Amino acid sequence: MEQLHALAQAAGVAREWRDVEGRVQQVSDEALAAVLHALGHDTANERAIDARLAEIAARKRRLPAMLVADAGALIDLPIAATRAEATDADGASFALAVEGRRLTLPDTPGYYDLALDGHALRLAVAPPRCPLPAQNPRRPWGVSAQILALKGSRASPFGTFGELAEAASALGAAGADALAINPVHALFAGHGVGYSPYSPSSRLFLNGALADPALAGLPPLPAEEGLPLIDWPSALPRRLGQLRALFDALGPEARARFTPQGDPMLHRHALFDALDCHFRAATGAHGWRDWPSAFHDPAGAAAQGFAAEHPQEVAFHLFVQGVTRAGLAAAQSAVHEAGMAIGLIGDLAVGVDPSGSDAWSLRDAMLGGLTIGAPPDPLGPLGQNWSITGFSPDGLAQSGYAPWIAMIRAGLAAGGGLRIDHAFGLARLWVIPEGGATADGAYLSYPFDDLIRLATLEAHLAGGIIIAEDLGTAPHGFTGAVTARQMLGMRVLWFERAADHGFIGASDYPPLSAAMSGTHDTATVAGWWRGRDLDWAEQLGRLPAGMTRAEAEAIRDWDRGLLWSTLDHAKPRPAQDDTAPVVDAAIAHIARTPSALALISLEDLIGEEEQPNLPGTTTEHPNWRRRIATPLDELLADKRVQQRCNTLNRRRPNPVV
Repeated sequence: MEQLHALAQAAGVAREWRDVEGRVQQVSDEALAAVLHALGHDTANERAIDARLAEIAARKRRLPAMLVADAGALIDLPIAATRAEATDADGASFALAVEGRRLTLPDTPGYYDLALDGHALRLAVAPPRCPLPAQNPRRPWGVSAQILALKGSRASPFGTFGELAEAASALGAAGADALAINPVHALFAGHGVGYSPYSPSSRLFLNGALADPALAGLPPLPAEEGLPLIDWPSALPRRLGQLRALFDALGPEARARFTPQGDPMLHRHALFDALDCHFRAATGAHGWRDWPSAFHDPAGAAAQGFAAEHPQEVAFHLFVQGVTRAGLAAAQSAVHEAGMAIGLIGDLAVGVDPSGSDAWSLRDAMLGGLTIGAPPDPLGPLGQNWSITGFSPDGLAQSGYAPWIAMIRAGLAAGGGLRIDHAFGLARLWVIPEGGATADGAYLSYPFDDLIRLATLEAHLAGGIIIAEDLGTAPHGFTGAVTARQMLGMRVLWFERAADHGFIGASDYPPLSAAMSGTHDTATVAGWWRGRDLDWAEQLGRLPAGMTRAEAEAIRDWDRGLLWSTLDHAKPRPAQDDTAPVVDAAIAHIARTPSALALISLEDLIGEEEQPNLPGTTTEHPNWRRRIATPLDELLADKRVQQRCNTLNRRRPNPVV
């Protein structure tokens, strides 16, 4: 099996990995072969493996579609050259110093067309660091919120960009500098089943259900009272129908104003949505893999024939994207008018639904036959299969990273920055052959150095910050690399513990980080203190094996003492049902940290006990369905909430970053 192991190494598939306890685990040869096969490598016999090894070696000797390096760097080329000429985005050309295989790059960050002795390729030149939030006159703070949970001045079944714009105005008036939002990626149009923002159809385009036509100067959607728990199976089809009624009622000129043209990928996405709606209504199909095989090729005769025969269907979905873009732009305007120093911080999901638009449109750049998850470990013996897929390392290299750059650029379009979910995926992802057990997977490496340089370059061009979600066991070299690029790590209250299991002091948070009271996946401060998360664990049979509720309560009571001794040891510890003082103290604790940015979840700001999402559940817990009970501006008028905002607004010593 030496050849199989050699091929795995050459293809970036790791034979070994370390679990959360630091123990070395080994991937079976059968699992290696299955992953390699899904990546397009023939492992049937030694001759086939030798051929693949030769192909990989030959590829490394050729010029790539894109060179990615740092500004002013001296880099090694795979071939020798005598003449190099770069052309910048403005069309200006100039010579670069090249001697044999050594090339000196421009000092100015950006994208260039590069000619090496007649060989044409792209060149990405990255700055050394991402932008950071300005720290004067005080350290900035913000609120993280789920758009769908927001309530505004007008009755609606779920939050949209209209509610987001109102929230931005209210939070800006309260002193917030940033509003971190959940992913706004495109879901399956009008499909009321797959509504998790982290399992999108496309990361290149927007979720049309978030559109608020009134923000674009169009007639508003019908007002309708929503439920405390969003009824997605009825709400999403109804919203698509309302947008269709608006489209049908508009004249050609009004439609044209909101129908983007000239973007082939957007047109392909609109065609996907039109086909998906058509086949879902006809056969109940979910995504392109359930369509007739003739429609599996976006450029094929069947798909293009459908577009020609149903131009209004494609135009409608283009219109939805145009109106949604206008709504996001209006929310950004509200952010700026409110005086937020940072603005909206978008969120980038780690992958997409294998049956969705990106997987259909970008087939050559995507993983095929593999899904993404997490390996088994002592905390999760079965591992996790997130049932999503992502880009292929080979596909990215062969495409010159074009779809990845477009994805990052779309995420940064939110305005002030981007949080990269499961940022470890920039270095490696646990991939699982479709139909196999999670344990049948392996870690697949990604071109980490190129990807963090490209993310840094895009952040530089957009003037936005990057938050790298780095919770868990980091791959070797990850932390140092992202820190050097000034990407902010996430320091979440619940995970910042010392060796004795106590909670660390505020001053011990690293300056180059975003200090956070919680995430959408963690218990809220009030819920944790009261034990609401333990209620759910008991109800769903999710307490640790062999542990009773009484034992879990005893551990929690001990932890309450540890937390309170860190938050405010000078005062008596509040009772279990007295959550408000604990929320106050937790927010004050985050406010005292030297972190470059403080982020408080909306649930913590208002003292909510329920969390938006419970990882590891689907229908058992109302994930992504909860709405706040009151419009945000009314909540911010509450004296206790105002006091929490004032705590965050007080000037703190600037962090040294």
